[in-house]
Amino acid sequence: MGRLYALPIAAAFLCGVAPAFAAEAGAGPDIVITGERLPYGVKVTTTATKTNTEIKNIPQALTIVSSAQINDQQLRSVGDLLLFVPGASYNSGEGNRDTLVLRGNSSTADFFVDGVRDDVQYFRDFYNVDRVEVLKGPNAMIFGRGGGGGILNRVLKRPTFSVARRATVAADGWSARRLTGDFDQPLSSTIGLRLNGVYENSDSFRHHVDLRRYGINPTAAVLIGSDTRIDLSYEFFHDRRTADRGVPANGDEPLRGHARDFFGDPDDSFARANVNVATFALEHRFAEGLTLKNRTLFGNYDKFYQNIYPNSFNPATGLVALAGYNNRNDRRNLFSQTDLVWENRLAGIDQTLLLGFEVGHERSRNKRLTATTIAPGSVPVDDPTVDAKVIFSPLLSDANSRVTADVAALYIQDQVRPAKWLEIVAGLRFDSFKVNVDDLRPTGGHFSRRDRLWSPRLGLVLKPTDDLSFYASYSRSYLPQSGDQFSGLDVNTSALKPERFDNYELGAKLQLPGGLLATAAIYQLDRTNTRAPNPNGNGTFLLTGKQRSKGLELGLERSLTSRWLISAGYALQKAQILARTTACNPSVATCQVPLVPRHSFSLWNRYDFNKTIGAGLGVIARSKSYTTVSNAVRLPGYARVDAALYYQLPGGVSAQINLENLLGAHYFPTANADNNIAPGAPRTVRAGVGYRF
Repeated sequence: MGRLYALPIAAAFLCGVAPAFAAEAGAGPDIVITGERLPYGVKVTTTATKTNTEIKNIPQALTIVSSAQINDQQLRSVGDLLLFVPGASYNSGEGNRDTLVLRGNSSTADFFVDGVRDDVQYFRDFYNVDRVEVLKGPNAMIFGRGGGGGILNRVLKRPTFSVARRATVAADGWSARRLTGDFDQPLSSTIGLRLNGVYENSDSFRHHVDLRRYGINPTAAVLIGSDTRIDLSYEFFHDRRTADRGVPANGDEPLRGHARDFFGDPDDSFARANVNVATFALEHRFAEGLTLKNRTLFGNYDKFYQNIYPNSFNPATGLVALAGYNNRNDRRNLFSQTDLVWENRLAGIDQTLLLGFEVGHERSRNKRLTATTIAPGSVPVDDPTVDAKVIFSPLLSDANSRVTADVAALYIQDQVRPAKWLEIVAGLRFDSFKVNVDDLRPTGGHFSRRDRLWSPRLGLVLKPTDDLSFYASYSRSYLPQSGDQFSGLDVNTSALKPERFDNYELGAKLQLPGGLLATAAIYQLDRTNTRAPNPNGNGTFLLTGKQRSKGLELGLERSLTSRWLISAGYALQKAQILARTTACNPSVATCQVPLVPRHSFSLWNRYDFNKTIGAGLGVIARSKSYTTVSNAVRLPGYARVDAALYYQLPGGVSAQINLENLLGAHYFPTANADNNIAPGAPRTVRAGVGYRF
């Protein structure tokens, strides 16, 4: 049996490395060519520290969802995946983008691919993913601005210098059709190629809602001697879908009985993204434990979004008022990171020293138009789908801007091991971040701001045994006052201090027999300098908001036995607005942060009875939460049960059937606003057939 090793090294996109690299770092999951099962989770990652570090020695809570788990559950979106991450939620993002909520902090920009920023608003796919890593708490020391609640990093598949080929066809009961391919082929002992591709054309349980997406990702790896590796990659990805903003509220809860109805005009509601990303990576190992790494990414993103959606519901008349707008957001990104890692022993003390710098440039074009005329302007609740006559026009408040953002950063980190039972992780990053906005509106002008941000990190890891570690940590992040997409800046926000995130955390990690990793963390995360409108109504802003999130996170990853794989988590969270803003409901004593349930639980496990037959069982349970900071509308708590059957056929053929929402629960997993609430899918059957050759 052949095995392939994938390693997320900190070079530009080095996720898979040649066997010489992999044998040393041991950082990736074993990818199995035969019918034997792939594992869940990993033991080592470079994402959290930019150095090869065992998970148990990272003073931070993180959850890793491997491609094996993604395939076993047939997860199709970031939102689906986040339901299985303790302390995580997702926002429906107006039906046009991924939006993660970590420890009560919502972001459309805290996404990364192989450690490089991927901050554009679109829906990501997992067809070329080796694993997805979700790191909790502020991460500015490693990733720069933002990341206040945490970040999501996709580790992509790369050439492994072994032969592996797989094609998969999948479908479900709502007319979803999906084809993926993964072809890994060495051309010689020094050149390897890998090609991943996807095509999907799917309908939904929601009437008039569909999507079509396709992508291709060729990669090449070149070894120069035994100490140098170069990787080149290009990805084209297209995603076009109906922009579905769900159902409105009926009083203080979602409107029931309309889980399949589209409210608004589906033909005029769509989101389209074209993504072109080219990456270069270099890793060279010198003598004396020195390693130089560079990763450079150029991305060209074209995004357009338009929708006619439910704005409010009047129970007395039975009418749902409609609203709409469209938005163009094109972006060009160029980021380059260079790291020098030195494994050494000074004065009898082992340490890993990291020195690095990052430079980046973003250029965006933003233009929004409002649906100033919609005919009809409202629809009956029992017949809410309409072919509307719509006129889009610019309002004075609609964005129309050209934006550039430039960053230059230096960082240093030391992982000091003065004793076998003690490790200290200390780091500091300095970012010089400048935003320029050319506001093209009649009342606009040129605005700019430069932020000089110092982001510290300190962690202490105690290891009483080889399998048990305790840690305490502190970290800080900043977000300049122009939104996480930096699309808005004016005379007021250009002068305000950045938002600040301070995280205090205690945790433990235990490696159990059989490979299972158990984790626990308690934390307090304070967000300050949030902005709110001036109560005098003059259009200016004040630094008045303050938010606190605190909670407990428990997790289980990897395997109980060679036949039993598991991923489970529980979170107890309390996220509140401590300094009230005008957005908070005045009738509520303390406003709760939206989309943060007090209790959340997830479990997925797979058990293989033999080499031929396996089964999976999962549960998601969440208590109530609120749709927005107004706390006017609640999302009811719910529980959902999933199951799966797996069968390994002769000749490299495998088959699986997934049953999502097996018991037919009626639920609402998330929302974007008080009247844009996403219904959960009813009972769904998915089938997939894979072929290895």
